Parts: sequence; structure tokens; C-alpha cells
Amino acid sequence: MVCPSSASYTSIMKLISILFGSVLLCLTPTVFAQWQWLEKDGHKVFSDRAPPPDIAEKNILKRPAGRIAQAQPQPKEPADMPVATGSAPPANIAKPAGGVDKELEAKKKAAAAAEEAKKKAEEEKLAKVKVENCTRAKAAKATFDSGVRISRTNANGEREIIDDAARNEESKRIQGIIDRDCK
Repeated sequence: MVCPSSASYTSIMKLISILFGSVLLCLTPTVFAQWQWLEKDGHKVFSDRAPPPDIAEKNILKRPAGRIAQAQPQPKEPADMPVATGSAPPANIAKPAGGVDKELEAKKKAAAAAEEAKKKAEEEKLAKVKVENCTRAKAAKATFDSGVRISRTNANGEREIIDDAARNEESKRIQGIIDRDCK
């Protein structure tokens, strides 16, 4: 049996632990007051201190509760500084004379050259496969034309000698491979 005083003692202890837990929960936001931002190289940074002033406002992902966004002065970019590819150039940077960006043209030429090299490598690989198929097909054709008895393994794993009709059909198939790959 449980005496009434121990039941009330247990309920009081539960109440105290709940109150203590809720007080701790109220204090935790100060512990989790963290900043989160992206550096220029794309790495995420977690800190309990504010990011340096050279971090753009758009790169600040999270700030501690109660902190409002402050206008940070943006560093000015010189006019001769190259612009990252894939983004629109700032309005204050003048376009190169003649309307042609040499760096962009060089990148386009390099990409075209890489694509051409990739295509050439694929063609060479395909040519090697065709030569190998041709060699194998010629060897198989010579075997079929020699008149030697040829056997195959059927679906049951049994060995069977192919007849003249199957021999002629396989010879035609091999001749088709030779016609296609041996040019």
C-alpha cells in the first residue's frame, strides 16, 4: 500500500522537476544565440559573434533572436575587377571597347575545344570497338565456313550440334556484322 503522504511527496517532486525544467528552457535561448553566414568561398560559418563587415547581408542566414538587420556598408568594387561568370555585371563597370569580353570569349573557345576533344575521344573509342568486332566476326565466319561441326549449349545446359539451317542463319548474321563493322 502507498501512504497518502508519499503520493503527495511524489507529485510535489514531479511539479518541482517540471518547474525547474521550464526555467532551464527559458534560459536556453541565450545559449543558442548563434550567427550563421556563408563566406565568399561558400562555406557555412557558425559563431556566437557577428560576422565581419565584409560579409554581405544576403549571406547572413541566421542571427540571434532580438537582433535586427543592420545596414552594413557594401565594399566598393573597382571598375577593373573581373565579374564572376553567370551573374549580371554591375551597372558601374564599363563594358570593354568593341563590345567583346576577351575573358568570356576565351572561356567559350576553351569549352568548344573541350567538347570537340570529348567528341573525338568518343569517335576513337567507337572505332576501336568496331575494329574488335570486325576481327571477332571474321574469325567466327572462318570457323563457320570451314565446315567443322559446331556445338552450342541449349537452355537446359545440354550440348547440341547445330544443323545446316542454323549454320546458314548464323553465317548470315556474322556476315552482316562484317559488312557493318569492317569498312
